Amino acid sequence: MIAIAGRLAMDPNHLMAIMAFETGRTFDPSETNRAGSGATGLIQFMPTTARSLGTSTAVLSRMSAIDQLDYVEAYLAPYAGRMQDLPSAYMAVLYPRAVDKAPGYVLFRKGSKAYKLNRGLDLNGDGQVTKAEAAAKVAALLAEGLRPGSRG
Repeated sequence: MIAIAGRLAMDPNHLMAIMAFETGRTFDPSETNRAGSGATGLIQFMPTTARSLGTSTAVLSRMSAIDQLDYVEAYLAPYAGRMQDLPSAYMAVLYPRAVDKAPGYVLFRKGSKAYKLNRGLDLNGDGQVTKAEAAAKVAALLAEGLRPGSRG
């Protein structure tokens, strides 16, 4: 994990927090998206994303976590050096167009399919999900994981 994060020029703790969030804390490579998007795995690869990486969500779901990390790295490689903070790192997974955007950048608005799938990220209930809101739950997992007694 540390080597992968080093090659991606990102904090390995951020990558771990993202995978914890995306897998519901299981770190299970076969974890599927509970909202029904069809995504699978450590960073919830969408079927089209899996195909673009030369595989499928079915194949990814049968991999070990260690093997799937090769695909995590391949997916994140285009964002190397641009994931300097947790919100930007998480955007590489959730909404890549927002990697370089400000915290208030709106990702999803009420009425869209994307908002419906991600409405749990609308922390203030205003009908839109910002980059900062989307990253807040991942940040909470990061803080939890960094507490004394939680680190391995």
